[in-house]
Amino acid sequence: MALKRNIFLVEDEAHIQQLIQYNLEASGFLVSVFGSGEELLRQCASAIPDLFILDLMLPGIDGLEICRQIRLDARMRQIPVIMLTARAEEFDRVLGLELGADDYITKPFSVRELVARVKAIFRRTEGSQQAEGEIVRAGEIVLDPARHEAHKGDVRLELTLKEFELLKILMQNRGRVLTRDLLLEKVWGFDYFGETRTVDVHIRYLRQKIEDDDAKPLYIETVRGVGYRFV
Repeated sequence: MALKRNIFLVEDEAHIQQLIQYNLEASGFLVSVFGSGEELLRQCASAIPDLFILDLMLPGIDGLEICRQIRLDARMRQIPVIMLTARAEEFDRVLGLELGADDYITKPFSVRELVARVKAIFRRTEGSQQAEGEIVRAGEIVLDPARHEAHKGDVRLELTLKEFELLKILMQNRGRVLTRDLLLEKVWGFDYFGETRTVDVHIRYLRQKIEDDDAKPLYIETVRGVGYRFV
């Protein structure tokens, strides 16, 4: 029998905690609930989950700072993060994605939608852990899907799950223009309810990691009004 996926949820509103925990556990997940970012980070010193769900507005350390600390920790750098917030401004959404969040959902939200997004993320995670073809090389960049590793020269690239998936699909389709809608579908899955702006944010962050000068990219080309091409 497959082990149940473990989710760490940090949310300071008790009724939302209970609602999310009940529905995720009903879907077969294990859920550990924390009322503050400090509690969650203390627990992470001894145990690491398969996915984080972080409320943005928290007493003390907020969700953005938690996400930043998670991405700075080599043990947790590739663990998926979903952020919850009552604020829908584009600045907050983009900042959360730039800090490494994999998904972003605003309150009030459908619990069924949240569960669908969790399942979609785990489907992508499971897929990325399987061997999916041979090593791909382009210039200094070498991507190994089976080992889930990417290098530029002798330096290992520290990519989040979504950044790795984006780089993989772009490299595997080198020379082809991939639309934003296609990238959303392939990387985030059919159950993802985001906007194409999400792709742009992740591409920008990916460029900062693989390009010598992300303002003059040599690898990922923008095709205006359409999408992106790996050249």
